[in-house]
Amino acid sequence: MPVDYSISLILPEVILGAGALALLMVGAFRGEKSAALVTGLSIAVIAFALLGICFAHHGDTLLGYDGAVVQDNFGRFMSALALIGSLGTLVMAVPFLRREGIHKFEFPILILLSTMGMLVLISAGNLITLYLGFEMMSLALYVIAAFHRDDVRASEAGLKYFVLGALSSGLLLYGCSLIYGFAGTVAFRGIASALVGHQGIGVVFGLVFLSAGLAFKMSTVPFHMWTPDVYEGAPTPVTAFFATAPKMAAVAIAVRVIITAFPGIQLEWQQIIIFISICSMLLGSFAAIGQTNFKRLMAYSAIGNMGFALTGLAAGTEQGVYGVLIYMAAYLVMTLGVFAAMLSMQRNGRAIETVADLSGLGQTNPVMAFFLAMIMFSLAGVPPLAGFFAKFYVFQAAIQANLYTLAVVGVLASVVAAFYYLRIVKMMYFDPSAEPFDRQGGAVRAVLAISGLVMLFFWVYPAPVVGAATAAAHSLF
Repeated sequence: MPVDYSISLILPEVILGAGALALLMVGAFRGEKSAALVTGLSIAVIAFALLGICFAHHGDTLLGYDGAVVQDNFGRFMSALALIGSLGTLVMAVPFLRREGIHKFEFPILILLSTMGMLVLISAGNLITLYLGFEMMSLALYVIAAFHRDDVRASEAGLKYFVLGALSSGLLLYGCSLIYGFAGTVAFRGIASALVGHQGIGVVFGLVFLSAGLAFKMSTVPFHMWTPDVYEGAPTPVTAFFATAPKMAAVAIAVRVIITAFPGIQLEWQQIIIFISICSMLLGSFAAIGQTNFKRLMAYSAIGNMGFALTGLAAGTEQGVYGVLIYMAAYLVMTLGVFAAMLSMQRNGRAIETVADLSGLGQTNPVMAFFLAMIMFSLAGVPPLAGFFAKFYVFQAAIQANLYTLAVVGVLASVVAAFYYLRIVKMMYFDPSAEPFDRQGGAVRAVLAISGLVMLFFWVYPAPVVGAATAAAHSLF
């Protein structure tokens, strides 16, 4: 495998870092009146980083900077998803931030810095890069969770996220220390070599603590407790960001570190992943039923969806990783669409968040109701929408790996979760209509429409996503 020290290996990270610093100077010198300019340029910077990935040399797996950075198809695929999540968030955020009086130039810069941390995390080739990327991503997230400083709920959300995030960082760092102590190296591939025939209980303890830190960022049980409160308290664009881009980075590094560093102790990590997956699917499915706040409902939905995605990882096969990639791509698009709909829920200039406010939407806003219904059907796993194929691939991988119990629990949890997704569709089309929502800007409506159409017509032309996911999964094996 070639070793490279070229800056082209970290070109997207360099674009984001340089862009953030340059825009920080623009904001510092021009003040708050530069918010719109900085936001527009930030969108352009993320688009350039995305183009850098799209036009990068695909195929080879390259190690850079003494193995600290890995560039492969898997990293490119997940980095592209993380960038799309950040891009979608920024595009949708502007009207909301202006209306709430918090449209400041710091917000897009924090998004850029957090996204750069995500890309570092996704490309990590050793435990040190993993930790640096983890912290770089998290520090900006702590700040934007409490970005609406005059809102008590946002401040509370930011404080909760910071305290629990600091705990997860400590657990992750302790796990890394244990693994290094017993393996004698921090490189993922070095750890894999060191563990061949020398599996010790200390390494398993290290893996448990490492998994705890990653589970926190994925919002999976039993480290999910921050998710509903932070989702509800943070400004809606921030919640949309939490639900999309960081999830891509967290799942990506979980897959990479488990598949490449611990192939020799598959039985041990498989038990951990199966436990987290089953608990997350069940809690996410049952706890969401009684939620009346749309953001809290999506928080439990996110917990359940991460459980479904980990079903593919539990298989530990190339087919399983392929399923995870397809699932995360579909989850990203669906989540962006749901939050676009949520940002459209305003009456008389006031944001509303309860599920009951969607009552009769099919009569007052049939276009929005149609696209949101397509996304809800997709989240429920109704064929032939994209969400069905996402679940099909992860369950198929679990069955092929003889994890029948996991697959059966997943299917049953899907049936339970379908209840609250389809209940929203029923409310939109069969319940009495409420007062219509205010007309929203083109960006929010475009994100909702694109998400709905992608879910609806994914089966017509799946080749680009399926081909990229196949190559990405193959690069890890």
